[in-house]
Amino acid sequence: MTIENRELIAACWTWAGDAAPARGDERSPIDLRTRIETAAQQGWSGVGLVHADLVHARDTIGLGEVHQLLTDNGIGTVEFEFLTNWWSDGTDRAESDVLRRDFFDAAATLGAHTLKIGAHLDAFGSAPVPRSLFIDQLGLLADEAAGHGVRVALEPMPMSSIRTIADGVGVMQELGHPDAGLVVDVWHVARSGTDYETLVDVLPLENIFVVELDDARETVVGTLWEDTINERLLPGDGELRVAEFVAAIHRIGWRGRWGVEIISDAYRTLPLDEALASTREKTLRAIDEASLLGA
Repeated sequence: MTIENRELIAACWTWAGDAAPARGDERSPIDLRTRIETAAQQGWSGVGLVHADLVHARDTIGLGEVHQLLTDNGIGTVEFEFLTNWWSDGTDRAESDVLRRDFFDAAATLGAHTLKIGAHLDAFGSAPVPRSLFIDQLGLLADEAAGHGVRVALEPMPMSSIRTIADGVGVMQELGHPDAGLVVDVWHVARSGTDYETLVDVLPLENIFVVELDDARETVVGTLWEDTINERLLPGDGELRVAEFVAAIHRIGWRGRWGVEIISDAYRTLPLDEALASTREKTLRAIDEASLLGA
């Protein structure tokens, strides 16, 4: 088995420096020009943008300049992250709709074709949405996204109302929308208790929109939420058998780019060039190891 596509996408936190989910306004302390140039210099071909960084760039240098920076530096893939409460109502929905509009308004200028979305997260305590409403609202979101040339990628998480890949596949089968699919992140797959052979059996290729690599210790540190935002490791540095995950995804038929999502206290303190260089090196090593495992 040879895995030919070695293009890597730095998910939003992987190249953000000292920024974290649900911390402050989530904006990176590093200016976007420096981040784009550093990512390109370290061999990355795509990046993810969190809403706070997108809006700050729009309101300062302008989206046209961001597009030019990406083009000049050979960054060909842009993903938007992360929309929640798109199923909700009241204040939560109003706030979510602001993000939704901003993402869709920016998509054409930046050439972004994927918006990552989440389900109800246990850590934030709001009441989970009824399944029928969730699926109806997902269909409406996917319809709107498609009108902007965007697909929505739902990320199953063990601490959310869509806990496993099998749960996510069930949603996609019930919805049946070509512009709605899944984010398949090794951390969430492993922490949900799904083994990689089962993944091959339950996950159709057409449901895979995004694949993300990272690693973790065998034992959860703190809560699942704390573990996922503070304790992730580089591929190969933990116990999640990342090469086996890559091999399983390849067996399903995935030939796309590989996202990399590193979120941890230790990683956030590293100089950006060092962080991106070591992450790329270890991710490519895991992909090479997967190639040696055979079909």
